[in-house]
Amino acid sequence: MKSNFKQFLSELDTIIAKDPACASRLEAFLCSPGYHGILIYRLSHKLWTKNWKLSARLISLLGRWLTGVEIHPAAKIGKNFFIDHGMGVVIGETSKIGDNVTMYHGVTLGGTSSYNSKKGEKRHPSVDDNVIIGAGALILGPINIGKNSKIGANATVVKDVKANTTVVGVAAHKNDTSKAKEFMAYGINAKSSDPFEDKISELEEKIKKLEKIIEDKK
Repeated sequence: MKSNFKQFLSELDTIIAKDPACASRLEAFLCSPGYHGILIYRLSHKLWTKNWKLSARLISLLGRWLTGVEIHPAAKIGKNFFIDHGMGVVIGETSKIGDNVTMYHGVTLGGTSSYNSKKGEKRHPSVDDNVIIGAGALILGPINIGKNSKIGANATVVKDVKANTTVVGVAAHKNDTSKAKEFMAYGINAKSSDPFEDKISELEEKIKKLEKIIEDKK
């Protein structure tokens, strides 16, 4: 019990340290919707592990209504998790989050597999310790985000990120999905082809051929 209370105070102190608008533990406890979402998750997760799964899902749904934070009760989340603002955060069933992770509003830890995936299959990201995820970022699929890395706001990440790395950017451009065998809810996954990368690769090959032709004529 003493250990749980110590962790409770530690998470409040984390909010104060990371949110300059928060001045006290009492304010953090009463006025942080991200923290409320985490508290509700902790309760639903405990019920989930005891196999009270319907009750866990109902409490999780209530948490979504109250805070705008949607965390599946089966997700695994470490210590001192901080969600700033909270609204629009979605954390999928097989997500795993380490300690001291900071996440801003509008972040999705989502899956890219189809609706007929097997039960228990790893479909969502694993986020290691001390990671910072900017507002609106989409981290999709069973990928790993390494320790101390930073994900820029509105970035779309579908491949592993190494530790101590910062990634930014989003590919929002036309992609021909008419021949796709299955619908991809987020429009991209680790196996899909980026048309911009394909075009650049094609141009690089043409440049190499032209350089060889010029070299041969010398």
